[in-house]
Amino acid sequence: MEIIKRDNLLEGGFAGLKEHRLIKDSKLFGSQQNNDGSWTGLENFVYLADARFMPHGETRMHSHHEIDVITLMVDGNIKHEGSMESGKDLSRNDVQVQRAGGEGFSHNEINPDGNWNRLIQLWVLPEIAGQAANYKVYKPVKGGLTRIYGGEDNSDVDFPSKTKIDVALLSNGQQIEVDGPFLFYITRGKGIANNKRVQDGDLIRGNSIKFEANDDVQLIVIHTG
Repeated sequence: MEIIKRDNLLEGGFAGLKEHRLIKDSKLFGSQQNNDGSWTGLENFVYLADARFMPHGETRMHSHHEIDVITLMVDGNIKHEGSMESGKDLSRNDVQVQRAGGEGFSHNEINPDGNWNRLIQLWVLPEIAGQAANYKVYKPVKGGLTRIYGGEDNSDVDFPSKTKIDVALLSNGQQIEVDGPFLFYITRGKGIANNKRVQDGDLIRGNSIKFEANDDVQLIVIHTG
């Protein structure tokens, strides 16, 4: 099991956004992408940024094609503008998934408040090119894992993929286990992972993990199992 800590990486950003980039895969960023301490991704998962919008900050309107853009709210709120579901508001724990496909989409994410907020941005390459654009907001349930991306192609999966992403909201003492290769990012709270203390801002990778929360925890699991 390996760990990198967000706060050991340099913070960059653009427009009204400050961010630490923890995952930058060569599929998008080329062979020299990890000289800043970031890691490569897992299967089609190619990017993870831990971001903060300044008060009333925004990304400004921009476009994506053939990429799936996932936003998890850690703290604060977001007002979404764009070609899909414009005017949608996101708050703490909400997850927004935008599939660009071949159709593409444009969006601007805005902090409507006078305080800094915090969000996690994840990018996944779709397995099939040329799909229609799609949009959904998830509200993860407390006490376990909520699938927000990936799984078998059937009526119960909105964004089928071999690359799976789950979000967990756990209370002190609750546990989860993942078997198989994984990336595991803690975005709120602390706990014990494979007998090692870990906390908010720790990105973990390995082949299996058992995690017990020692606090109110929010975390992301990327895996293929």
